[in-house]
Amino acid sequence: MLSKQGFDLWANDYDRTVQLSEENNEYPFAGYKGILNLIFNEAMQKEGSAVLDIGFGTGVLAAKLYERGHQIDGIDFSEEMIAIARKKMPEARLMQWDVTKGLPETAANSKYDTIISTYALHHLTDEEKVVFIKILLEQLKPDGRIFIGDIAFRTREGLAQCRLNNFKYWDEDEFYFAYDEFERALGNSCTSEFHPVSHCGGVIILSK
Repeated sequence: MLSKQGFDLWANDYDRTVQLSEENNEYPFAGYKGILNLIFNEAMQKEGSAVLDIGFGTGVLAAKLYERGHQIDGIDFSEEMIAIARKKMPEARLMQWDVTKGLPETAANSKYDTIISTYALHHLTDEEKVVFIKILLEQLKPDGRIFIGDIAFRTREGLAQCRLNNFKYWDEDEFYFAYDEFERALGNSCTSEFHPVSHCGGVIILSK
């Protein structure tokens, strides 16, 4: 797993790394643009909405919403990525934070129409994901939704096949979504749906 320092060092080249993987339809970022577009279009359904972006990185998605009048709060643990994103969103509330500790006070005391997270939550174990998602559900306004765009599969079998096909590059320190197991672990705490976008990525939508 990349440390905070690792992401700081990667910050300036991150978008290019993602682009190359996405253009070649390769693990891990195949379907990246489609995933962001799906979340963007859904988040745009309500004008001037309050959005929390978890792991916003260089602000690729959050900045597009910011430019269109949405109120952006963001959490990321890389100071360098925050610095890049802040240039795009000078009035956004961007917080340096490690989500393994839950939410920072500012976010914990706020309610959101939309909570988004793209390619960030796979740094949490499967158990940590469930705990964290239940925290996020409590931050939603009525009719609010959570959108998770990430390396994700409908089943554990699909995940295992992707691992086999990409064994040389597979990151054993990351924990990708097997949606069937994730849905069961959440139980009746929310409703959920999964939208596959590529052979290794998709969007999970959650609501109370």
